[in-house]
Amino acid sequence: MKTTTRKPLASLIAGLVIGLASAQASAAPQLPPIPEVKGAAVADQGDFELKFSIGTTQAGAQYRGLEYFEKIVEERSGGHIQVKLFHSAQLGDDLQAVSSLQAGTLEMTAPSTSPLVGMLPEFAVFDLPFLFPTTEVADRVLDGEIGQKILANASGKGFVAIGWAENGYRQLTNKNKAVQSPDDLAGLKIRTMQNPIHIDIWRTLGANPTPMSFAELFTALEQGVVDGQENPWITISASRFNEVQPYAAETNHVYTPFITLVSERFWNKLPADYQQLIVEAAHDMAIYQRQVSRSLNGQLKAELKAAGMNISELTPEQVKVFQTKLQPVYDKWKEQIGTELLASILKES
Repeated sequence: MKTTTRKPLASLIAGLVIGLASAQASAAPQLPPIPEVKGAAVADQGDFELKFSIGTTQAGAQYRGLEYFEKIVEERSGGHIQVKLFHSAQLGDDLQAVSSLQAGTLEMTAPSTSPLVGMLPEFAVFDLPFLFPTTEVADRVLDGEIGQKILANASGKGFVAIGWAENGYRQLTNKNKAVQSPDDLAGLKIRTMQNPIHIDIWRTLGANPTPMSFAELFTALEQGVVDGQENPWITISASRFNEVQPYAAETNHVYTPFITLVSERFWNKLPADYQQLIVEAAHDMAIYQRQVSRSLNGQLKAELKAAGMNISELTPEQVKVFQTKLQPVYDKWKEQIGTELLASILKES
């Protein structure tokens, strides 16, 4: 006859406490609430449907911003513009979504600037390392005259560029060691996007840049095909890279915006008042989305640290060493990007 051993009460209580702590540690981040809609109602000028597609997930800051955009547009139009949201590249990745805008089969998208460099060469400026030392500088550039000029230059290729939001700062993770100086990168295989400036950044720092599809990245990290990767904290957390990358460095080495685009075919069908509503909604969305992005990044970084990730926070002096090492990247790319544009941004820093 088989006997059953009962666990002591103390063990049961201990297990309960551990389970509760684990549940608290994995609790959903606290996001800034979606604001109330500002602005007057817009008179009925016909009914329209607007599909808005993004490549990031439903759990990210970008989708939260889209929910506010939807609320603004539908409330202020009295429901005459219906917004349908699509996340996680359900309607295609960034480049596919932009192609759909040009074809008139999709109304809006908000890609990262990096994949669009082939179409819009001046967007390469956003891939330069340490261009925006703070988020305040990024906001000032993007929301000011420089950002508006870039939007105007980007429009007219089958889409209209109407605003900026935030993808955020990229951070470095790796499996081998803490990184606090360029010397620590020697020989490390770092996954990068298929982007020539990003490849130049890591090669100049002494690493071995390895372009690779994001879809392949976790398995490549797990199997040691590459030693490290770089992405914002939101992506690092959502992709569970900390499970195979014990080390991280808060380098803030590249700040990437999202750009809000509207299909030119759809735009030309809209009455002027509806066009203005879309622009105002995109502006309010961007302000809120940045708040969410920065709040979420801070919380997720703290969670990764609490879960055991070794995070190096670089001092200004350490950052300066990286910047000095990367000056050749600026020298190589400034002519192609445009010396005037680059100088105007650096002046804001």
